[in-house]
Amino acid sequence: MPKTALVTGGAGFIGSHLVDLLLDKGFRVRVVDNFSTGRPENLAHRAKDPALTLIQADIGEARALKGVFDGADHVYHLAALADIVPSIQAPGEYFRSNVDGTFNVLEAARQAGVGRFLYTASSSCYGVPDLYPTPESAEMRPQYPYALTKMLGEQLAMHWRQVYKLPLVSLRLFNVFGPRSRTSGTYGAVFGVFLAQKLAGRPLTIVGDGTQTRDFTYVTDVARAMFMAVNSELSGQIMNVGSGGHYSVNRLAGLLGGETVAVPKRPGEPECTFADTTRIGRLLGWRPEVSFEQGVAEVLRNIDYWKEAPVWTPETIAEATRDWFKYLS
Repeated sequence: MPKTALVTGGAGFIGSHLVDLLLDKGFRVRVVDNFSTGRPENLAHRAKDPALTLIQADIGEARALKGVFDGADHVYHLAALADIVPSIQAPGEYFRSNVDGTFNVLEAARQAGVGRFLYTASSSCYGVPDLYPTPESAEMRPQYPYALTKMLGEQLAMHWRQVYKLPLVSLRLFNVFGPRSRTSGTYGAVFGVFLAQKLAGRPLTIVGDGTQTRDFTYVTDVARAMFMAVNSELSGQIMNVGSGGHYSVNRLAGLLGGETVAVPKRPGEPECTFADTTRIGRLLGWRPEVSFEQGVAEVLRNIDYWKEAPVWTPETIAEATRDWFKYLS
């Protein structure tokens, strides 16, 4: 019988690409999503696949998960609230989703006797690191509630592995990009901001001088790392997932094309994110396959996905990030 993989947040950006991979690999896939940021449209192309089951449920409600994990062989836990400013404005919601929700998922998996578990962590937990490329041994320095809640979720997961012997790995993801990235009304990841601006014929808003670099990692490479980690014998390992390089925001703007305009540099943001991927390469043999340029080209081929996304201007960005400057300065 095919194995069953359960994906929390499976209708989201990364989750939907993981679902594609799992279905292509012959797994039965059970998606749990409350559609707060995930979109049913992300899985519409798989709607007729009998191996896919879609369950609308909120991981923050333990009762909603009763029986949902029964019979699952593997659990990929991706469901979470993201973005910086909303986490500053509503820390309770982030704690409920990312900490309480992770507790509920871990307990549901444990009680169902799940064989393998993956926790999706964030490179934001490193804050502003001392060392580049940044290894997994770097100090955790979360700068805002989102990063803190993702760090606490990872600690919960590792504790469940220690105490309850749940076979588990955690992947710390760096700056994931690609088709289907979020288009919510929240000011967030640079790709969504730039692509909506490009479609609207507006200038791309460059933070500071644009020389800051990010370890932009293509989404299918991330999904493949997740699959390899869960289908390995590893347990208790924490591994970075990055592109093997880092690329300036100015370079991204140049590849996308169009005019640019500067907006103020923001407190608490690192000048560089750059993952040390030695560990995942050594333990899993994983390497990124999609170059930054290839990934950007693929995003541009799918740019219509962002046609309903909000179009940000310097003025609306200033309003949206007011609390960022207020609390993180």
